[in-house]
Amino acid sequence: MALERSDVLNIAHLARLAIAEQDIPEYARNLSNILDFVAQMEAVDTTGVEPMAHPMDASQRLREDQVSETDERAHFQAIAPATEAGLYLVPKVIE
Repeated sequence: MALERSDVLNIAHLARLAIAEQDIPEYARNLSNILDFVAQMEAVDTTGVEPMAHPMDASQRLREDQVSETDERAHFQAIAPATEAGLYLVPKVIE
């Protein structure tokens, strides 16, 4: 798929990028190559290929979920400027 100058300018506008005029042909070529590669990947028959989360057949070692710190909520709320019902009160910032 060959992108034109107007396509590159539209993409740059959507991405809020400034592109120098002399760089437009290179961007068009690079983006076209990327889109061609994506089209090649879409053409591959993946029937019977099971999706995987990671290319290496690895599993994570998981640890026990244990509490490692004491609950100091009351201490921290005691020194807070304003609390109510276990929550910190803050000034309203959105009108």
